[in-house]
Amino acid sequence: MDRRPSPDFPPAEAPAEPRLAVAEVRAPGRLHLGFLDPAATLGRRFGSLGLVIAGFETVVQLGPLAGPAGGPDRLEADSPAARAELPRAAAHLAALRQGLPVPHSPPLRLRLDQVLPAHAGFGSGTQLALAVGRAYAAVHGLQIDTPSLARLLGRGLRSGVGIAGFDQGGLLLDGGPGRGGQPAPLLARLCLPADWRVLLVLDPDETGLAGDRERSALASLRPLSQAQAAALCHEVLMRVLPSAADGDYEAFALGISAVQALLGAHFAPAQSGRAYLSARVASVMDWLAAEAPRRLGLPAGIGQSSWGPTGFVFLPSAHAAETLRAAALAAGQVPEGLQLQIVAPRNEGAALRLLGPEASPRPRPEGQPLATA
Repeated sequence: MDRRPSPDFPPAEAPAEPRLAVAEVRAPGRLHLGFLDPAATLGRRFGSLGLVIAGFETVVQLGPLAGPAGGPDRLEADSPAARAELPRAAAHLAALRQGLPVPHSPPLRLRLDQVLPAHAGFGSGTQLALAVGRAYAAVHGLQIDTPSLARLLGRGLRSGVGIAGFDQGGLLLDGGPGRGGQPAPLLARLCLPADWRVLLVLDPDETGLAGDRERSALASLRPLSQAQAAALCHEVLMRVLPSAADGDYEAFALGISAVQALLGAHFAPAQSGRAYLSARVASVMDWLAAEAPRRLGLPAGIGQSSWGPTGFVFLPSAHAAETLRAAALAAGQVPEGLQLQIVAPRNEGAALRLLGPEASPRPRPEGQPLATA
């Protein structure tokens, strides 16, 4: 099935009259587990491995607002974190109105009920953009695929796992962005075993690099060598993906840790010489990595999501994750302010719910994943 975005917008005719639906979109967070070739040693840059997780979501509601066509939209949020994202949401809505114009469209009410932690390694920017975009399309009855929405809203410039994760969930591998701004093609998608868990180490006082700071940091790094990129690709292709498919936790954990060790050393100069952005997270991660084999008899798959500050620890079960979490707390290894949270892999993408008597297409049951185009 051809999933390439159309170069022109809108890709399909808009209805003559606006739909009166209210659309709710729940977009899950993801962990970015690493790039394959940031320096493009074979001509294709980046390539990403990522995992969609449960327990973290952006929740957007969008619907018509009483008033004449062309009137001002209204944006709402209650929590400080959601209010901080309103400018980005407003910019996305403006881009959608320009790129996907709908005749006689009324003003819209956009509400951010919940947002992912910003610049913390969960893909908050991409999920907010796609949630607003999918809600806009649903309200107006537009048929547009997710890669096209991402391109219109300026997302997926480096990684495609947030785009594919929005549609499908799971463990995802992309091939890096294509020519002319094409989103990265999805190369592989696997479902991790339902029993596996991820222990997250969160530092709310730190934020990862983004925007100009991220571009400057990337430009300052020495290029990753072809030998290092080859090692990353070998780990992912011949250890991480096969062990995920087989349910071989130990091989998966060793492969993830090997990928992260290579990338952590590469990105350390932009992170005060550390593999982790947050020094406090680094201390906890070192303890967890050492204690997992002693307490569980198995290695832990450890690393940092994107620029962090969030650290992650893959474990084979909820019991193992809770055992390690409780041990860290009991040993006084978790500094005040840090949070340890256990989440499960999520093998479904975003969920759409349509409300209102004139909603079209038909409402789907709450929590049902979006169909892919």
